[in-house]
Parts: sequence; C-alpha cells; structure tokens
Amino acid sequence: MTDDVQRHSVHTLVFRSLKRSHDMFLSNQGVLPSVDDLAYKVRKSVKARDLYGQVFDDVKKMQAMKNIRETEAGPNPPAPNEVESKSSEGAVVPYTDTSLMTRNPTNQNQNQLANIVKKIPSMPKPKWHAPWKLYRVIAGHLGWVRCATVEPGNEWFATGAADRIIKIWDLASGQLKVSLTGHVSTVRGLAVSSRHPYLFSCGEDRQVKCWDLEYNKVIRHYHGHLSAVYSLALHPTIDVLLSAGRDSTARVWDMRTKANIHTLTGHTHTVSTVIAQASEPQIITGSHDSTIRLWDLAAGKSICTLTNHKKSVRDVVLHPNLNMFASGSPDNIKQWKCPDGKFIQNLSGHNAIVNCLAVNPDGVLVSGGDNGTLHFWDWRTGYNFQRLQAPVQPGSMDSEAGVFSMIFDNSGSRLITTEADKTIKIYKEDDTASEESHPINWKPDILKRRKF
Repeated sequence: MTDDVQRHSVHTLVFRSLKRSHDMFLSNQGVLPSVDDLAYKVRKSVKARDLYGQVFDDVKKMQAMKNIRETEAGPNPPAPNEVESKSSEGAVVPYTDTSLMTRNPTNQNQNQLANIVKKIPSMPKPKWHAPWKLYRVIAGHLGWVRCATVEPGNEWFATGAADRIIKIWDLASGQLKVSLTGHVSTVRGLAVSSRHPYLFSCGEDRQVKCWDLEYNKVIRHYHGHLSAVYSLALHPTIDVLLSAGRDSTARVWDMRTKANIHTLTGHTHTVSTVIAQASEPQIITGSHDSTIRLWDLAAGKSICTLTNHKKSVRDVVLHPNLNMFASGSPDNIKQWKCPDGKFIQNLSGHNAIVNCLAVNPDGVLVSGGDNGTLHFWDWRTGYNFQRLQAPVQPGSMDSEAGVFSMIFDNSGSRLITTEADKTIKIYKEDDTASEESHPINWKPDILKRRKF
C-alpha cells in the first residue's frame, strides 16, 4: 500500500514538472524569431547532400547524359509544366539557385557532365615490365630451402635449409663453392655484411651465429632467444644485428661485443620477419599476431602498430629507392609509406598464403605463395602483370611446391627463390619480349576499391 502511494506521488510530481516546462516554453513561443524559409531550404539541402550526396551525383550524371542525348536527337524539349508535374512535391531536392544557371542547356549539361567526370578518380596506367622466365634450377640441399641472401659484390649467394647446412653458390654459374655446417636444426635466416667479411645465420636451434668468411668458421654466438629464430637483418650504416623469432620478440645486438642492446617486446605471437633501414623508422617487424610494428632504434620502443592485416604477416620488404615498404599476408599484400606507416594501397589477387616478397629498383614486386605460385606486380599501380607456377623438381611430390623465400640480386635483374622441393630457382627477364608481344591488359574503367 505504501509503495503504491509513493509511486503515485512520484508520477504526480513528474507530470507537474513536465507540464510546467511545457507551459514555460509555450509562453516563449511568441518571442522566437520567425522561420526563414530560405535558410530552412538551404539547411535541408545541406542535410540531403550529406546523407544522399553520392545518389545526387549519380542522378545528375544520368540526367546530364540524358539531356545531351535529347539535344543531339533534335530540338524537342519538354514543356516546363510537364517537368514540374513529373517531380514529386515531397522529394528532397538539393537547393540550387536558378539565377546562376546558364541560358544554353547544351553547354550547361556538358559542363555539368565534365565536372562529374573530373571527380571520378582515374587509375594511372601501369609501367610496362618484361615478363620473367625460369632459366636455372639448382639442386643440392637435402631439405626444404628456407632462406637466401646475396653478397654485396653480387658474385655469390648463400642459402640455408632444413638439412642444417648453409651453402654458398656462384651467382653466374650456379656452382657450389662452400658448405658451412654448425647449426643443429633448420637454418631460417641469413644476412651478409656489406662492411665486414661476415655472414650471419639463425635457425630453429635458437642460435644466431657470425661466420668469418675468410676462414669459413663461426667466430661469435649471440645468446638470448628463448625459441626458434626466424629472421635476421643488418643495419645498413651501424654495426647492429637484428634477429626475431618464435619468442615474440626482436632483439638488437652489438655485432662486435655480442651485447643484447634492446629486446623489442610488444608482439603477442611469433615475429616472422624483421627489416632495418637507415632512415626512420629504422626497424620494422611483422608478426603472426597480424600486426606490423615500427620501432625507434635509439629508444628501443614501438613508434606505432599497424593493424590493417586480418591474418598473420609473413614477410615485409623495403623498396630500394622509395621510402616505402610492402607486407605480405594470406589476406593480401599491402603497401605503406614511411615514416608513419601510412596505408597506400592493397594488392589483391594472390589467392594463397603469401610467404615472401621481393622488390627491385625497377618497381617489380614479386610475391611467392605456399602453393608454388609467383605473382609479379607493378609497384606504383598494383597491376598484376604476370603469374607463374614454379615447376616441381622431378621426383618430388606435387604438394611440395611452396616458395619459402626470395631475393633479387643487387642488379635487380635476377630473382632467386628457395622452395619446398629442395631446389633453388633463378628467374630473369625475357629479353625477346616487347610491349607488342606482351601488352598490358589495362582496364581503367574498373576502379579498384580500397579494402582496409
């Protein structure tokens, strides 16, 4: 009983206060300024433009094209009363000042159409690139070949494989020069110093080694990783070595003293790739947690995290000339601009798990898939100008057709891929091809939509 009385009294008070407020505003109604019809019309048109702007543009474009067709067909314009009767009174029409319209309807429609066409973004024409072809297959490893690196003089390259051996090959002839043994598990990363006669290697045995190439012996070990090490990089200007792996960290080492300068923590899953450059950001890492992180080398802290990818980031590659980089993932390939990691564009169409990327100074970006496919892209436009399926080594299973890593030589004219069929394949441009024999299948009408 008491609750009902309290509830009734509360309702009464609320009702009275609402009535009082209503009466107060009603009494002020006469003091309010009169409604400005023109301002109301402008406000309505602005709101309509905000909500239905794209629809208005499409309607205007279609109307302009229709008017042009009618004027070309002959002078038979509809009466103004007919036009007025066709437009419904309740429709929301953007406000236009008729006094500003030109007297000649043909010129007006053409200008209107030209303005609309100008607004449509145009797809730039891609640069023509010669198609690439396989010209050498090197067999010598007894396991999956996981990594490759080219020495700065462009005379030889090294590969590491699941047979725990690092092999050094002559780039011109493809002949084996040296085999280096010392790892006790799969070799996953290699890097050659441009200032010292050193080769660095890392593997699934948690070891990071420095080899003296004058004696072909290990001279330093870098201890610290708690699990398999998947990627290596050398800073181009200072004596710093970077390594990253399955313990979700990237580590910065002093090359000489073996000191662990920084441990870059922040990723929540395996760090699959690490790259270094002289300009900011000096370190970029890609991880299986679907993120890319840009790091400040001096502070040892993350500058920013790029979360656009939806799946694990398998590889990140720097453009040799532009201040840009690309990242590869099973969802697609993305291009970014340094130093703040601004997203540029998507390269969609490589429908496979993209394991590796490589780019040369001519703007040819190559992506290698887990099913043995190679896709060649024009860097600037993202145009996919060639697709290849790497032939499987005779005697191997067809399922062993994965590309694990790839690198261009220092001239950018040879592409070295390391694959699951235990071979190393070298590709070069087809010298006989021309723009007439292999034309660009360029369709500018099909505009690519950005998918983040």
